[in-house]
Amino acid sequence: MPPFARRLSPLALARPRLVPRQSLLRYRMASTAVFGLKDPSLIRTQAYIDGRWVDAKDGGVIKVTNPATEEELGTVPEMGLAETKEAIDAASNAFKTWSKTTAKQRHDILKTFYALMQEHQDDLARLITLENGKPLAEAKGEHNYSASFIEWFAEEAVRTYGEVIPSPFPQLRNVVIKQPIGVVSILTPWNFPSAMITRKLGAALAAGCTAVIKPPPETPFSALALVELATRAGVPPGVINVVTTQANVSEVGRELCENTTVKKVSFTGSTPVAKLLYGLAASTLKKVSIEAGGNAPFIVFDDADIDAAVEGALVCKFRGSGQTCVCANRIYVQSSVYAEFASRLAEKVAAFKVGNGLEKDTTHGPLIHDRAIEKVQRHVDDALSKGAQLVHGGKRLPGPGSFFAPTVLSDVPADALVNTEETFGPLAALTRFETEEEVVKLANATPVGLAGYFFSRDVGRVWRVAEALEVGMVGTNTGLISQAVIPFGGVKESGLGREGGHGIEEYMNVKFIAFGGL
Repeated sequence: MPPFARRLSPLALARPRLVPRQSLLRYRMASTAVFGLKDPSLIRTQAYIDGRWVDAKDGGVIKVTNPATEEELGTVPEMGLAETKEAIDAASNAFKTWSKTTAKQRHDILKTFYALMQEHQDDLARLITLENGKPLAEAKGEHNYSASFIEWFAEEAVRTYGEVIPSPFPQLRNVVIKQPIGVVSILTPWNFPSAMITRKLGAALAAGCTAVIKPPPETPFSALALVELATRAGVPPGVINVVTTQANVSEVGRELCENTTVKKVSFTGSTPVAKLLYGLAASTLKKVSIEAGGNAPFIVFDDADIDAAVEGALVCKFRGSGQTCVCANRIYVQSSVYAEFASRLAEKVAAFKVGNGLEKDTTHGPLIHDRAIEKVQRHVDDALSKGAQLVHGGKRLPGPGSFFAPTVLSDVPADALVNTEETFGPLAALTRFETEEEVVKLANATPVGLAGYFFSRDVGRVWRVAEALEVGMVGTNTGLISQAVIPFGGVKESGLGREGGHGIEEYMNVKFIAFGGL
């Protein structure tokens, strides 16, 4: 992912191709037809500032392509510092009134927003597939996940309770209230083009905050479609603003973090970029929420239900073709069940159908771009050079698109790159272990700690290992943990704060009021 998204160094981005103003209309007409939506008005090819759909001041645009076909979908504006400041100012002005709305009013608007998302779910899922590449069935799953955040935070809006604290002094009463923090900068990745927007935006709107969103340049159309629906739902001008950028990402990101009007930054992306943004936000001691990189262990103990463990590994490792922050990255299997697990997993992986996500038989789509392909290949080659065995896959697939064969490696050594770096691709790397103590030590031998998984039918072991894993979230006997209602987040260098279940608290200030003279 690009900076302020995922998987790239902070400044290493190719400059996008610019399209002359006179050609802009042709590109936009073409892109609308390419999407094939029931409601073409959901296709927005401009950014959104203060209730207006706008172009970049210099006319620059970013070309967006389908990673499965390499065909151009359309363009969005290449915005810069001036437009970012305008968006922040618009959000600041809108905050004066939006923050004064009642929780019930915000609840009602968000419920309408949710209803519109459900009404247009087929179009929104298709958008996800076209710009991200994931199979349509997966895209529909993401849409439902995305919409669930809007529904959840609509209900959370009316539950931002304060408290009364008994005073030790007879003539004093202690009251605590919660207030919206202010203007929020939201920076999201491409691997969940819709859900990463709503997980942050839903909480911000419910709390009474206003927002400036910087979506990823690879997948901007889902974000813009959501803003169109939010506008239809009654969100006033200036409450939501969207700035699209790629070449100017450094100056835009810096402004979103350092501008004194902005009171909070919420980011999902790589750990190196998270550290950069955290440093920028620290200049004004902003509140931050960070969901950064992971390196999730997936452990199969000898008392596990092997069929369940294989199914758990398939969904946990290969969902989104391995491009999820909580996917299994290191698979540890106890020696006595190693051969059985490896053979069953490889058999299932060999049955995958990789292809265009819009084709009905496709089970797994492309990677987002060629840089992702290169990283997976580097991890495969490194493991093989250190003694790992290739069980299935292991190379890029021929033809157009960024396709890499779903891969299974066995006998992967502990020092292989795949065990020390997050791959973010369809590579299942199996490592053998002997004891519980050994595997917990291996699982924790990483500076990050987002999610971890293990399969065991021993109740005592389930408690011991769940408590021992140094991660923010644990899946025991399941490979799926993501839900709107949970406190989503990590420990160590995987981030700060929580989103989802407890997420609205991240967008509010706690204020204490002492009433004296009673």
